[in-house]
Amino acid sequence: MSELIIAVGSTRKPKLAAVREAVDGMSDLLTAETSIEIVGVEVESGVNHTPLSCEESMRGARQRAEWLQQVAKQEAKPWNYFVGLEGGLAVIEDGERRVFLESWAYVSDGTRGHFGRSGAVELPGVLAEEVFVKGIELSVAIDQFAGETGIRDARGAWGVLSANKITRQEAFRVALIAAFAPFFNSNAYRKSAIAKIG
Repeated sequence: MSELIIAVGSTRKPKLAAVREAVDGMSDLLTAETSIEIVGVEVESGVNHTPLSCEESMRGARQRAEWLQQVAKQEAKPWNYFVGLEGGLAVIEDGERRVFLESWAYVSDGTRGHFGRSGAVELPGVLAEEVFVKGIELSVAIDQFAGETGIRDARGAWGVLSANKITRQEAFRVALIAAFAPFFNSNAYRKSAIAKIG
């Protein structure tokens, strides 16, 4: 039996559960004798607690995966994939400022890496102001907004804003499948590279 070990740059339950769910959803692409282990390791993102742009969220996800690669090298860990997950905000101006919550994933096999992103859900103006104007971390602001505590480690801001139709875990699951796509669907990505060259 072969073993596939996926290291995740977080120990937060929604993130680890999202990786498990995404990998289970792709299990038909693996040989039947493959066992999958998911290892959570707390690493720094190197960005704000609440990234305030797509670029910052992407950088945070990638840097988490890169930290994992350094840990694997220093401690001789046999990890096959390195996963960084980062939730953050993006601002779009369309006559007014609209702020969206997004979830980003970055997956690397140590040689190449790819990004994936969830959909986006718009923040109510009062919540966007708490984060952008007052500088309050989203996890704190969403607890105050919803009148609850510990939302980040459960349904997340996604759950609050979508009336639990989309949870934080689900948003990360979608981002992860998108980031893994170039690995498990390499023929499609090879074809697009050939078409571009030809």
